[in-house]
Amino acid sequence: MRYGLISPEEIVQRCESEAISMGFRVPVLLADINTVTGVSNFLRAARDTKHIMPLVGVDIRNGDEPLYILISTSQSSFAEINAFLSDHLMNHKPFPTYPPTFLSVKVVYAYKKEGLGNLNLMGDSSIENSSNSASETTQMGYKQAIAIHAEVLPQLRLAKNRNFSLPMIAWHMVTFRDEIDFETHKLLRCIDHNCLVTKLPISATAAPWQKWAPLRQIFSKFAAAPSLISQAQAFCEGCAWDLQWNTPQNKKTFTGNPNQDFRMLRELATQGLHYRYPNYTFQTTQRLEKEMQMIYELGFTPYFLINWDICRFARENNYFYVGRGSGANSVVAYCLRITDVDPIHLDLYFERFINPHRSSPPDFDLDFSWQDRDHVTAYILNKYKDHGAALLAIYSTFQSNAVIRELGKVFGLPKAEIDALLNKHSTEKNATLLKHAHRIHNLPNHLSIHVGGILIPEKHIHHYSATFQPPKGFPVVQFSMLEAEDLGIAKFDILSQRGLGHIKDAIIYVKQNRGIEIDIHQIQAFKDDPIIRRLIEIGHTTGCFYVESPAMRQLLRKLKCNDYLTLVAASSVIRPGVARSGMMRTFIERHIQPEKRKEAHPVLWDLMPETYGIMVYQEDVIKVAHHFAGLGLGESDVLRRGMSGKFRSREEFQKVQDKFFESAAQKGHKPELIAEVWHQIESFAGYSFAKGHSASYAVESYQSLYLKAYYPLEFYTAVINNFGGFYRTEFYVHAARKSGADIQAPCINHSEALTRIQEKTLWLGLGLIDNLEQNCIQRLVQARNTDGPFNNLSEFKQRVEPGLEQLKILIQIGACRCWEKSRKALMWEAHALYGNNKKPVAQTQKLFLEAPKEYQLPSLEDSWLEIAHDERNLLGFSLCNPFHLMQGAPFPHDETLPHLSKIRGKHFANMLKKFVIIEGYLVTVKPTKTVGGKEMNFGTWLDADGNYFDSIHFPPTVQAYPFHGRGVYILWGQITEDFGVYNIEVNRMKKIPYQTDPRYVEETK
Repeated sequence: MRYGLISPEEIVQRCESEAISMGFRVPVLLADINTVTGVSNFLRAARDTKHIMPLVGVDIRNGDEPLYILISTSQSSFAEINAFLSDHLMNHKPFPTYPPTFLSVKVVYAYKKEGLGNLNLMGDSSIENSSNSASETTQMGYKQAIAIHAEVLPQLRLAKNRNFSLPMIAWHMVTFRDEIDFETHKLLRCIDHNCLVTKLPISATAAPWQKWAPLRQIFSKFAAAPSLISQAQAFCEGCAWDLQWNTPQNKKTFTGNPNQDFRMLRELATQGLHYRYPNYTFQTTQRLEKEMQMIYELGFTPYFLINWDICRFARENNYFYVGRGSGANSVVAYCLRITDVDPIHLDLYFERFINPHRSSPPDFDLDFSWQDRDHVTAYILNKYKDHGAALLAIYSTFQSNAVIRELGKVFGLPKAEIDALLNKHSTEKNATLLKHAHRIHNLPNHLSIHVGGILIPEKHIHHYSATFQPPKGFPVVQFSMLEAEDLGIAKFDILSQRGLGHIKDAIIYVKQNRGIEIDIHQIQAFKDDPIIRRLIEIGHTTGCFYVESPAMRQLLRKLKCNDYLTLVAASSVIRPGVARSGMMRTFIERHIQPEKRKEAHPVLWDLMPETYGIMVYQEDVIKVAHHFAGLGLGESDVLRRGMSGKFRSREEFQKVQDKFFESAAQKGHKPELIAEVWHQIESFAGYSFAKGHSASYAVESYQSLYLKAYYPLEFYTAVINNFGGFYRTEFYVHAARKSGADIQAPCINHSEALTRIQEKTLWLGLGLIDNLEQNCIQRLVQARNTDGPFNNLSEFKQRVEPGLEQLKILIQIGACRCWEKSRKALMWEAHALYGNNKKPVAQTQKLFLEAPKEYQLPSLEDSWLEIAHDERNLLGFSLCNPFHLMQGAPFPHDETLPHLSKIRGKHFANMLKKFVIIEGYLVTVKPTKTVGGKEMNFGTWLDADGNYFDSIHFPPTVQAYPFHGRGVYILWGQITEDFGVYNIEVNRMKKIPYQTDPRYVEETK
């Protein structure tokens, strides 16, 4: 990473094509610097080669200092290398000058005229005592060698003593293709070193001769020393090996015995059957038996038991979780309480979950609260540490804008010039930069952590990869999910979402604030609740998981959704692909207009009657491919995975695509229909959900909706504290106020770090205050909990010692208002208390506090406008009505808002096609593109009554009247309607400035 420019696949292709004429297998070694990231892709690409001998190892370096190269001779030898590499990467310690004792690893040192560091010529004690001493030979021959590049052959001939204790081997190292690549390589090294191109140390780059050369040319350079070539071939003999591909490598048992595993699965599933289906039928037990038998035959029993154990651990620790993914189509998973979705009730497609052609286990995406996920991850990694359980990585690649910024810094360009380049305003002198930016684009930059994938292989993970340790503290492998899939290691997805966090916290707050215990798992009761049904139907879903975005709220209103199955469908219909294919509109039409359902093709209607013959879920692809086009289930699943981007071979996918058209035609379908069905598959499959996945999300949505309907103040407090809703915190505070909360700014005597609800008073958390440090908050809360409320500023200073700057922030936000002094008076007093000593002083336990000094001050009153501006600066929003802040608003405030137009969002339904003027406080903007590629926007606003309305901005309006950030706007436009949802189509827009902070009026003038 940030070094070489040639991919493993290109290396294999180039070497194989050139080695054909050599007459023997040419050894080709992939040895990346301190990483084995490229190994699996290299070996995979080399599987079918006949003329090269693919070898893998690692180039060990401390910084820019090369030490030695380790070469594996088998998979167990590779595991030795990875164990050594992981030990140093995980513990962030430098590599030793000489390698440790290995059982079956070969070591290569670079030739140096002055000797190999401390490794000199014959008789050097350090090498004799080294783990792989020169005299040590095995059936592999010598285990150490000295690499001789053609460039050093003249030096070798001039050496006085050529009797090295190690064999010398012909060696050609390649880092780049040509001279242009070399220049790009140097720029990559500058990025890595974070330095100007003129400051890059020579030692940081490869030598100029480490470039690609034809194999015959390389061999010809060693013509005068043929022994080096023969010794190289002998040294590499027996070092070629391969990984197992597409063969299950996951942990093979849960209990240690496969039969015991199955007995355990049967016992747990039977217990769960009684829990989930108290009145189960013969058909239920038949489905359960069918699934268990197939799970056993396909070898997935331990996979299910490991997921069950993770969920058991979560329940025992009161960690909320949601199980989703294709595994949610399983009755076994439902009975094991991995998921909360009843696949029989929902008629979930069994073959999406599992079929005899499937080699990988079904997906279980286990969502946990963001507060609990790391605890669950630590449990898994600790439990399976003997197997080297580790997180998956992802490849972070160089993207165009980031590359230009990085290269701009390397070339020493000023920020303005870099910004101009990003805006496509290039100059001739920057042509070199742009040329190299294009070459670097999409190269791997560094490894990051996968969103939640964990690998638990049967063999230790070191048989496949080394691990490193990012700041999070968990071991991470050096390859991605694609390589894991190639190797047959299925991942366990342990994910986090803030929706679960707010459900869990809301239940706690209800218990604390009202003394009520909530059973949040009464899903059927929630589905039947008329208040919840009404909230969904009218789109009052702000704060509720997955159904609160403006687009989703509009979809729910268009569908007049008031039941579970429609909500499940909406969760998938809202995905980009369905809308892009035009099927979302068709779905809405057929849902609300029964006569439109006759337009569905009979075959598609028979396959998908619940969704009116429209593909909505992932498994619909399998159904259509299997029943409509006549593909086998295995081929249908390849098609589904290919559409999702989860395929390795485009050739394999192309074959399935061709067969789809061929088989569908053989079944008598017309070419136009086949093309239309294919278009639907192609448009949406990459974005769609499995039905079980959507159903799991809908369950969580109902839980959120229940809390919102019956405990809104506690609910919004929890949403605010989980910092992860669709909207900014300000709008959840607004929603709480609309629900009856008395909103209070942070207070040193009432607020905690997080926002809290006390009866109907919502005390905003100290953690919401910008630039207020966490350690100051911790000291404040601890001092108050220990010795009670603060009585005055002097006492607060002595007990907390916040420092002047932190104290000023607290005063500015009004957190010290409990002493009934103006902010200006408190600010004066704070400066007097600190004098010239503005920093916090070390806290010591004081037996007696100093009495406060009383100052005679003139009357120092606070202006409401000053307070509002301080709140905007420190909270990000003002607690007053934003329409009072706009220029032209009267003072004293008039709640009738006479300075505004009389139009509100609630009037739109009676003003269809009329032109109106309305003021709105901007909530969010969604930019998108028209079919022609032009930018258009959708806006969401609060009107003067505090209710939402939505706007549409077509390209001419976007260009003439763009958005200018948050604030109040006046909109001119026409009211439009779509499926009973009313919007304003804006043709003109103007932002209204806020009143100027009176403290800066003179400065502004």
